[in-house]
Amino acid sequence: MWVIKLGGSLLASAEGRQALRAWLTLIVAQADGQVIIVPGGGLFADAVRTAQQQSGCDDVTAHRLALLAMDQYGMLLAGLAPALVTAQSELEIAERSWQHRPMVWLPSRMLLADRHIAASWDVTSDSLAAWLAAKLGASHLLLVKSVRPAGASMRVEALVSSGLVDASFADYIQQPAGPSFSTWLLGPQDHLLFSSGFVAARLQQGALAVQASTKLPEAI
Repeated sequence: MWVIKLGGSLLASAEGRQALRAWLTLIVAQADGQVIIVPGGGLFADAVRTAQQQSGCDDVTAHRLALLAMDQYGMLLAGLAPALVTAQSELEIAERSWQHRPMVWLPSRMLLADRHIAASWDVTSDSLAAWLAAKLGASHLLLVKSVRPAGASMRVEALVSSGLVDASFADYIQQPAGPSFSTWLLGPQDHLLFSSGFVAARLQQGALAVQASTKLPEAI
């Protein structure tokens, strides 16, 4: 299974929106039930941040709203690519996979049921995509961002310090027994790597490998 997080920042520019549609078209054509999209929060999560600032609501409330924001972005993606089906549980994910369907995760139901996930802006859709990848025993986690640093690899701490991933991401990809999946950062146009299918070898030809921390993670 491949878990692909499509960042909400792709909506912020005409180039990003075009690339987002290209990613969706590719996944619909090539997924064969082995790819699940994790939606970012995008403008919906930005609205939650604004609402929290203006209302003064606590982080638990904001966390719940932010998960619903991911659901909204996921439904938007399904609207842009009607062949996508939504999945809200492990059972639905398994069924969609057996049916060879391209799918997008609506995460709120599964995530609200896990009390170990911190209600904090330090845990965003990046970490939650890693949570899902671990949950499903995925082979690869791909984070598609509006920008991608140059180079073939980068330590996760550098990505955190640059703001490209959230502050808790290192903990989510570095599990005590070792991550079950490889982690990669890609840019808007990197869908071209997979024009002939989702083949692991293509990751080495253009994606940026995320190197996990050597330190033991904090408890999640």
